[in-house]
Amino acid sequence: MRTGKSPSAAGHSRSAAGALPELAKLDVAELAKSCPNAIELLSNIAEAIASQKVDAPTRLFRLDDLNHLERELVAGIIGEGEVAGVVALPGGSLVQIREAVFAGLWRVRIQTDSFHEYLEIGAIPEIVKRAAADLTIADFKIGQPPQGAMNVLPVLAEIRARALAWRPGMPSGIINLTLLPMSPIDMSFLQETIRNGPIQLISRGYGTCRVLATGIRNVWSVQFFNAMDTIILDTFEVGGMPTVAVAADEDFEDSAERLRETIEAYFK
Repeated sequence: MRTGKSPSAAGHSRSAAGALPELAKLDVAELAKSCPNAIELLSNIAEAIASQKVDAPTRLFRLDDLNHLERELVAGIIGEGEVAGVVALPGGSLVQIREAVFAGLWRVRIQTDSFHEYLEIGAIPEIVKRAAADLTIADFKIGQPPQGAMNVLPVLAEIRARALAWRPGMPSGIINLTLLPMSPIDMSFLQETIRNGPIQLISRGYGTCRVLATGIRNVWSVQFFNAMDTIILDTFEVGGMPTVAVAADEDFEDSAERLRETIEAYFK
């Protein structure tokens, strides 16, 4: 559960009045009249997120029916939460994802020939899970390491064995590189072998955590940084999406309650 690991929604999000000066001039009745689609959307999201579960399919909400003022209102209400990142799609297209201050609610922007944006409720956006499964490979070969390598071969062998053995529902395995005597030659050969994958995520709670998909399915680089942007924990996680980046069932419950309180405060 990530709820409570960041400042409150009030401190982390722009208020509706702060997002747009013109909104501050409207009373509740005028706001409801000017932004009916936004209010309906937020109410529907609050209802949906209350019943969302981690293992359930995600739910999408289109923004096409919102005018400019309504889009700004929604953006101001949902704010920006702990997790953000990009997904690289074939052909050079990028997907930007940003969690709201309401954990489990995501803003997804797909940059292709045209611009497409929507909100999604779930542990992590579906496009992230699809990229992790479809744009990686299941197995890899371990080549001959360069002269001077020390410990990279057993590390690669462990990564490969864990990746081939892992199945959904199994706990993730952690390989802590921070505790291993890995030389620069080791690290370079390790990176060349497993390569970069299509997903980059940053989670900012008490500290900063960077989650990178490797080119190998279900193998993730998970690094934690201190305030000086120095790596303090460098790991590989073999399994499903790292928990630091996903919402839990408790997050959905908390987000639904806080979003309802926000709607009540602004529009009732």
